[in-house]
Amino acid sequence: MKILVTGYSGQLGFDVVNEGLKRGLNMIGTDRKDLDITNESSVNDFVKKIMPDAIIHCGAYTAVDKAEEDREACWNVNVNGTKYLAAVSKKINAKFMYISTDYIFNGQGNEPFDVNNQSQPVNYYGHTKLEGEKVVKSILNNWYIIRISWVFGVNGNNFVKTMLRLSENRNELNVVSDQYGSPTYTKDLSRLLIDMILTDKYGIFHATNEGFCNWAEFAQEIFKLAGKSVKVNPISTEQYPTMAARPRNSRMSKQNLIENDFEPLRQWKEALAHYINEIKQEVK
Repeated sequence: MKILVTGYSGQLGFDVVNEGLKRGLNMIGTDRKDLDITNESSVNDFVKKIMPDAIIHCGAYTAVDKAEEDREACWNVNVNGTKYLAAVSKKINAKFMYISTDYIFNGQGNEPFDVNNQSQPVNYYGHTKLEGEKVVKSILNNWYIIRISWVFGVNGNNFVKTMLRLSENRNELNVVSDQYGSPTYTKDLSRLLIDMILTDKYGIFHATNEGFCNWAEFAQEIFKLAGKSVKVNPISTEQYPTMAARPRNSRMSKQNLIENDFEPLRQWKEALAHYINEIKQEVK
C-alpha cells in the first residue's frame, strides 16, 4: 500500500511515516518544501504523479494565536488545502484521512465531547479546522476524520519540550489549571492511524491517550518524570491572556474507537514517561 502523508516535517506526520515504514508500507512524506497544498494545480500534479492508495492529511496551519490576525493564510492551508487534497483523492479513488482537533468544540461543561456533539469553535484556528471537516464530508463519500489534542512528539516543539527548556533556568512556573484535555503521544497515535487506514472503518473518531488533566497537572507530571525540582503555580485562563481564546474543556470521548474494535491508546502518564525517556538527550 502506498500512502502519502502531508505535514511530514511536523510531529505527527513524521511519526506516521516512520510507523508505516516499520510495517513495510510504501510511505511518502511531504511538507511545504515539496508541495504547496494551497496551490490546486500543484496538488493535482503532485498527487497524480505519485498515485497513492491513501492520503493521511496531517499538514495544517497550527499557530493558534497568529491565526487570529493571519486569517487568510490559515484559511488557505486548513480549508482550501484540505479541499484540493480531498478532491484529487476522489479523482484517483484514494482513501482520505483528515486530522482535525479538539478545538472544533466550544469547550463548555466538564463531560467528554462525543463525536456527534455540536461544534462551536472559540477561535479562528478551530473554525478553519471545522470547515476542513465539512469540506471533506462534502467532497468524499467515505472518509476518516480524526480529532486529536495536546500532542507531543520527537519531531518539533511542544508543551513538554517547552517545560523542560524552562526548567533549565527556572525553579518556579505559572501554568494554567482550568483548561482540561488529554495529552497525546504522536508515536502512539501514529500506530492507531495506520491501523485505521488499513481498514474500511470510516467515520469520525476521537484519538488521544487515555485520561484527562489540566495544563498545570501536565507540567507537574513532566517535571516529576524528568526529575526536575520546579514549583508549578496553578493560575486561571484570565491570568494568562492570549490572542486566541482556548477551550476550557477539551475532553473527548473515545467510545467510537471501542465500538469499531480499535484498541484505545494507553494512559497519558505512561506515554509521557516513555516520551521523556526518549528525548532526554535532546533537551539536555
